[in-house]
Amino acid sequence: MTEQTIVEILGRSEQGMTRPFICRAADGAVYFVKGAGAGKRSLWCEWLAGQLAQRVGLPIAPFCLLAVPDELLALGRVGEHDLSDLGPGLVFGSRRSEVVELNASIAEKIPPDLQAAVAVFDWWVRNMDRSLSRQGGNPNLFWESDKASLLVIDHNLAFADDFEVQHFLETHVFAAALKNLASDFLVRAEMAQRLQEALTAWPQIVASVPPLWHYLDAEMTNPYEFDLQRVYTDLARVDQDDFWSLM
Repeated sequence: MTEQTIVEILGRSEQGMTRPFICRAADGAVYFVKGAGAGKRSLWCEWLAGQLAQRVGLPIAPFCLLAVPDELLALGRVGEHDLSDLGPGLVFGSRRSEVVELNASIAEKIPPDLQAAVAVFDWWVRNMDRSLSRQGGNPNLFWESDKASLLVIDHNLAFADDFEVQHFLETHVFAAALKNLASDFLVRAEMAQRLQEALTAWPQIVASVPPLWHYLDAEMTNPYEFDLQRVYTDLARVDQDDFWSLM
């Protein structure tokens, strides 16, 4: 994927656990940017899950790696924002669009097959961070009104070690579509094929992770170990009956 360079810090988001930076890049686009302050695991999850989502065909917000110029970091701060939370090297950026956050009434307009695809993907990558009901929630989904289309964001909590099946089925914004899919063997087979085809790109996806993300420090002396074997083993279960049996 094409890398861009950050040219301007516009601020930080007040929403989201990681409070991403809002930055303008050399391509003129504005990105929500996660760097050192988000944590290495968050960056790995965003990058790995984001690329899988693209290959599955989900309408994920465009994303890329962004280079943080040394001269920008040398400033130390921009306004009230500590740039050590951004960090050096390559960081993760999700392009900002003109959207509104998905609510329950908009969610009902999403085609059932797309609802099911989003839910199955989250099930596959063990992402419990997409909840919504009439009482509210945090779907990490947006609606592009001008295009009348869904936009998927945020996979920083994917590949959860503590994935809870019942919690997922009770809280996921598209849980009903997932349950319907579990008994539709033709659609289920088509979705399983999409996931399996995406997984064939796993070696290339892993190889594209920036070298600095393999370390906890900028000097690259303290290794960070993302449990790739465990994650791959979980993803590879897509062709097994137990992948679908608990839905």
